Amino acid sequence: MQLGLSVSDSDVSSFTPLVVLELADDTKAEAITWLLNRIRGKQQNGGAELLVDQLLFPAQDGQKSNQNVFVVGSTLQRLLKGAEDVGLFKEFQDGTMRGFTYANRESFKDFYGDGEGFLSDAECQYIIKHELDTLRAKNEEHVPGYPKVKLYPGKSVVRRLQSKGVLVQYFPLHNKEDLKRLSFSWYKKIKLSFQPLDDIRHYFGEGLALYFGFLEYFTFALVPMAFIGIPYYLFDWEDYDKYVLFAVFNLVWSTVFLEVWKRCSATLAYGWGTLSHKKAFEEPRAGFHGALGFNPITGREEPVYPSSKRQLRIYLVSVPFVLLCLYLSFYVMMVYFDMENWAISIYNENPNLATGILLFVPSIIYAVVIEIMNLLYRYAAEFLTNWENHRLESSFQNHLVLKVLVFNFVNCFASLFYIAFVMQDMVLLRQSLATLLITSQILNQVMEAFLPYWLQRRRNKKVHKRMRRMMGDKELPLLEQVQLETEMNTYLGTFDDYLEQFLLFGYVSLFSCVYPLAAVLVVLNNITEVYSDAFKMCHVFKRPFSEPAANIGVWQLAFETMSIISVVTNCALIGLSSQVKAYFPESETQMILIVVAIEHVLLAFKFILAFVIPDVPKHIQVKLAKLEFDSLEALKKRKILEAAET
Repeated sequence: MQLGLSVSDSDVSSFTPLVVLELADDTKAEAITWLLNRIRGKQQNGGAELLVDQLLFPAQDGQKSNQNVFVVGSTLQRLLKGAEDVGLFKEFQDGTMRGFTYANRESFKDFYGDGEGFLSDAECQYIIKHELDTLRAKNEEHVPGYPKVKLYPGKSVVRRLQSKGVLVQYFPLHNKEDLKRLSFSWYKKIKLSFQPLDDIRHYFGEGLALYFGFLEYFTFALVPMAFIGIPYYLFDWEDYDKYVLFAVFNLVWSTVFLEVWKRCSATLAYGWGTLSHKKAFEEPRAGFHGALGFNPITGREEPVYPSSKRQLRIYLVSVPFVLLCLYLSFYVMMVYFDMENWAISIYNENPNLATGILLFVPSIIYAVVIEIMNLLYRYAAEFLTNWENHRLESSFQNHLVLKVLVFNFVNCFASLFYIAFVMQDMVLLRQSLATLLITSQILNQVMEAFLPYWLQRRRNKKVHKRMRRMMGDKELPLLEQVQLETEMNTYLGTFDDYLEQFLLFGYVSLFSCVYPLAAVLVVLNNITEVYSDAFKMCHVFKRPFSEPAANIGVWQLAFETMSIISVVTNCALIGLSSQVKAYFPESETQMILIVVAIEHVLLAFKFILAFVIPDVPKHIQVKLAKLEFDSLEALKKRKILEAAET
């Protein structure tokens, strides 16, 4: 872990910089000294016992640059003890995954000598983040130099500095050699193969690796749908009997797909040591505020915000706002149908190539408007959820996901439901679905990959020129790397990535029976998505901190909900087919009742299938049970020894 790196003209760091800490340019000197002393201080005195050095940047074009940039590292022994504190699971000599303990470190597989290389970079950075986040105020009433930035015993120092803008950002540094190797095995070689999920997890952590695992799994799971969909689309399209069969296959596929994914994610999480990882006690969010009160769980003083006030904000402001946005979405949809009717009338009056192309213009415009509305609503939803003042980050994320999913579902699918069940125009439904899919995929690739990459390249060129002017012939690679990464965009997590896959899953599971090529388009999109997402993670965004994850969290529930909606939708589409109606020429009510009965049978079959397929494979269940048994036996032996000693 030791590496000599130059951090300034006169100072050479004796440790590997892992995390960058940037304070505001005008931060008071006494606040900086106090914070650095706390970071370097001994644990028994309330410090983090980490290593920290200041980076000294020369003046830029005659202007003084921000000198309050620091790199943080740690000794190997401190990291190993920190691994025990955060509850990391590692592979034991017998092949089971066990919680790491410093005392038994030599009993773990791959632990050799002093433990060099035992922890990945991502795990080391996660440990440092945990130690920084759990730095707590002792007897200070305020941050030194900032009388208005109040503190109280037990308050997280870093979160307080973040919420007041004193701490601008802190992020993990990229490891250039590891990043180069990962890039080569991940996206630089265009080949049909599985992603290097273990390498991704080693570099970025389990949360991001699970997203890419899900993306890969979803893409492969769509291949059977795509292969079946191509001949369905090419031959005898107007024979609606075939899409009845395709709809039934769709229902079975969506259920099996999600249930098997649970098993896959459990297998991955067990191998990465996160399946049994106990979630740490959640600290209040950095932006959470309220009157100082007493937390009965921790016994510490901290801000308290009445739940009744939060509920009032949710039900009197947030819910009406969401309903208003949904109304606006419906209004835009009706404008789209007016445009569609206008284009059709022009084509009917004068059918030619130009008016034929005009038929697709309303759908394209509507698809672009949908993406813009989704983007604007996302910002509004974040503002509202933040204003609701949720105490915990998990609560904040759940409320944000719910708001965004409801609006995106209505905004993206309302027009398709209207065309299918009100207008009952299957030709227009196919056209609208195809246009929405293709347009949204093109826009997503531009907004998510190409535009950020272009902007990042411009920033990189400016930084390189500035650094050459400042440094001259001197080589200070760490300064340049930190300067580059400081100005990179911050990766905001997998929220938008999962949301995109959720909407694509909706297009396939809800309406692919009337447009079987939907699965083909999604497969093509996801293949490019793997490469574009891999590229942006390696070269466009700052490296995110690793976050232990055992599954895809609330998104599993979102996908399962969409799967249930797809059962109802596909049964309703089957009921609309002319062949089914022909069986009930005199009684439409009887047909509806039979379709509803079939829908209930399929839902029951879906839930039985979900129950029959275990979420965790049998061999992993055995290993988890063995670990629990060994833990109980060890506890009994310890109690017997303690009793014998007394």
